[in-house]
Amino acid sequence: MPDASSSKKVLGQSSGYQFGTFQGVFTPSILTILGVIMFLRFGWVLGNVGLPLTLLIVTMATSITFLTGLSLSATATNMKVGGGGAYYLISRSLGPEVGAAIGMPLFFAQALGIAFYISGFAEALVDVVDVSHWVDMMPFPITQIRLISVLTLLVLTFLALVSANLALKTQLFILGAIMLALFSFFAGSTPERNYLTPETEIPAKLGFWAVFAVFFPAVTGIEAGISMSGDLKNPTKSLPRGTIAAVLVGYLVYMTIPMFLLSVVRDERVLLVRPMIMSDVARWGKLIMVGVWAATLSSALGALLGAPRTLQALAKDKVLPRFIGRGYGSKNDPRMATACSFVVALIAIMLGDLNLIAPILSMFFLTSYGLINLSAGLEGLIESPSWRPKFKFPWWGSMLGAAGCLLTMLMIDLGATMTALLLTGGLYLFMKSRQLKAHWGDMRHGVLMLLVRVAIRRLMKRPLDERNWRPNVLVLCGSPQSRWHLIELASALARGPSYLTLATILSSREWTAERVASIKKSINDYLLKRDVAAMIKIFPSTDVLQGAEALIKGYGFGPLEPNTILLGESQVEEKHEAFVRVIRLTYQLNKNLVMVREGKAESELPEIPRIDIWWRGRQLNIGLMVTLAYQLRRNPQWGKTRIVLKRIVTTGESREEIETYMKEFVEEQRLEMEFEILEPGGRKPFEVIHESSADASMVMLGMKHPDAKESQAAYLNYYRNVISSTEGLPVVMVLSAEEMDFAEIIGVG
Repeated sequence: MPDASSSKKVLGQSSGYQFGTFQGVFTPSILTILGVIMFLRFGWVLGNVGLPLTLLIVTMATSITFLTGLSLSATATNMKVGGGGAYYLISRSLGPEVGAAIGMPLFFAQALGIAFYISGFAEALVDVVDVSHWVDMMPFPITQIRLISVLTLLVLTFLALVSANLALKTQLFILGAIMLALFSFFAGSTPERNYLTPETEIPAKLGFWAVFAVFFPAVTGIEAGISMSGDLKNPTKSLPRGTIAAVLVGYLVYMTIPMFLLSVVRDERVLLVRPMIMSDVARWGKLIMVGVWAATLSSALGALLGAPRTLQALAKDKVLPRFIGRGYGSKNDPRMATACSFVVALIAIMLGDLNLIAPILSMFFLTSYGLINLSAGLEGLIESPSWRPKFKFPWWGSMLGAAGCLLTMLMIDLGATMTALLLTGGLYLFMKSRQLKAHWGDMRHGVLMLLVRVAIRRLMKRPLDERNWRPNVLVLCGSPQSRWHLIELASALARGPSYLTLATILSSREWTAERVASIKKSINDYLLKRDVAAMIKIFPSTDVLQGAEALIKGYGFGPLEPNTILLGESQVEEKHEAFVRVIRLTYQLNKNLVMVREGKAESELPEIPRIDIWWRGRQLNIGLMVTLAYQLRRNPQWGKTRIVLKRIVTTGESREEIETYMKEFVEEQRLEMEFEILEPGGRKPFEVIHESSADASMVMLGMKHPDAKESQAAYLNYYRNVISSTEGLPVVMVLSAEEMDFAEIIGVG
C-alpha cells in the first residue's frame, strides 16, 4: 500500500514552488484583471459608448471569461495539471498538434502582454517623471515612454530570473496598493478642474466593437493564474477556486467603477480627453498613481512569469528545441524561455502602443479561450468514462463559451479573425507534418467515435440512392506482399471518400491475440509506406474459402457493409467449385463482385493506359463496369486512361444501328470514352476479344448473373470456360448484384 505522501503525488501534486490558491492563482489573476485598462482606459471606454453599453461590454467580456473559467475548472479537476497553463490543458485534450497550434500564439500573446502592461506603466509614469535628458543621451531616436518601458522591462526580467517566489511575494504588496487606490477613488468626488476649454479638441467616438477590443484584455487575467499551473501545490483545487474568485471580484469592481465615475463626472467628453480621470476624482490622487504603477508592473510581472512557462512546456513536449525549456536551479526556473519572452516584449515595446497592442491581444486570448471551452465541451459531449471532473459544468455551457469567443472575434474584426484562424491552422498543419509523438492520451478518438455514431444513426434513416453511391470494397487479399495487385486495384477504385477493407484469413491453429496484433501492425506499416488508406480485418478460419464466405456474410457495421467484394481468380481447377460458391453467395447477398487476374502493376502502366470494356448490349453489368472505370481514372496513375467501349456485332444485328446507338449513348451521357464496333468475321467472341485487347492495360468483362434455377454444375462449366478462354489477358470480371440502378449513375437509359 502506498503511503499518504505517495498517494498525494499520484493524485497530481506539482513540483516547483508549491504555491497555494491565493498566492499562485488569485493574486496574479486579480492583479492582471485590475490593471492597466482599469486605470488608463476604462474612463475612455465609458466616454466612447456611454454607461449602458459600458456595462454591457463588461458583462459580455466577463461572461466569456467566466464560462472559460468554469470550463477550465472542469478540465483542471479531471487531470493531473502540469506546467504550461492553457497550452497544457488544450494539448492534453485536443492533442499535441492543436496544443502546439494554440501554444505558440498564446506565448506571443503573453509576451505581447508584457509589452502592453509595461507601456501602460510608462504612459502613466511619464506624466510625473521627466527623462528627456536620458532620451537626449541615447545613440538612437527613442521616445520617453519607450525608454521608460525598456528600462522597466530590464528590471522586471531580472526579478523574474532571480526568483518567481520573490516576484509573486512582491505582488502581495502590489495588491495592497491597488486596494488602497480603489478606496481612494470611491472616496473621491467631482474634480474641481475644468478640462474642457474652447481650444480642447474632442476625439471622435469609436464604435462598440472597437471599444470592446480595447477593453477585453482587462478580463484576461485568468491566463496569469493558469500559466503558473506547474508551480501550484494542488492545481486541481487552486485553479478553479482562484480563477472563479478573481473573475467575480473583477466583475464587481468593473461594474461599480463606471456608475460611480459617471455620477461625479457628468460630461462624458471629459472622459475622452483625460486618461487619468480616476486620479482627478480620487480623494488622494497620488494613491491612484501608485495603483497604476503597481497594477501595470504586477500585470507585466505576471505575464513575464507566465509566458516563459508556456514556452518551457512547448519545449518539454518537443514542439520547440529542448534547450529553450531547460530549467535551472531546484525550482526549474525557465531562464532561456524568459530571455525569449524578453526579446519578444522588447520588439513589441519598440514598435507599438496600448491601443495597437490591445486588439492583437484580444484575438490571441479569444482563440485560446475558445479552445479551452471547446475541449471541455467536447469532453462532456462524448461522455468518456475517463471524464469525471470534480467540478461539474455542463458541456453546453462550454460550447456556449466557445461560440461566444468566435462570434466576438468576428464582430471585432473579421480580417484579424481570419488571420488568427489561418495562423492557428497553418501551425496545426505544420505540427501535423512533424508527426509529433505524444506520451499522453487525448479525446480525439472519442470525438471521432461520437461523429461516427451520429453519422451512422443518420445514415440508417436515409436510403441510399444512385447520386450518393460509392464503392465500399472488401478485398480478400491474404498477404498484401503476395497479392499486391489486388490491393493496388482496390485502392484505386476506393480512392477519395470511398471505403476499403483488406481481409486476411488466418488459420485457426495460428490464432492468438498477440499474433493478430502483430500481423495487423505489419500490414498497416506496409500500407503506410505505399500510401494506401484501408481498414484491416484478420479473420480466423479452418479453410480460406469458408472464411471468405463468412466474411462476405457478416462483415460490416450498420449501413457501412461492403457493397463490392474484390478477389483474385484462381488458376487451380480444384478450387473452381469453391470459387463458384463464393460468386453465387455474393450475388444472393446483393453484393457486387469484382474478380481480378493479375495484369500490369500501376507503376508499370504505359503513359496512356487503356481500359477495354466489352459490352454484349445488355444492361446487366455495363453500368457498374463504366462506373468502376471512371473511379479508376480518378487515381493519378490512371488519370490519362483511355476508356474504350467495345461491342461485337452478333447475328441479326445491324452494324449501322449499333453504331448510331453507341454514338448517341456516349454523347448524350457525356461519357469521356471511345467506342469500337467489331465484326466477328467467322471468329468466336473470345478470339475477337483476344485479338482486339491484346495490348490493353485492363479488360473488363461482365459475368453471367447466376440463376436460382441454374445448377451449381452448369454455372461451374460457364465459369471454367470464361477462365480458360481469357487466359493471358489482364481480365477484371464484374458481376453487378446490388439493388442499385447503375445505369442512372452513368446516365444509361
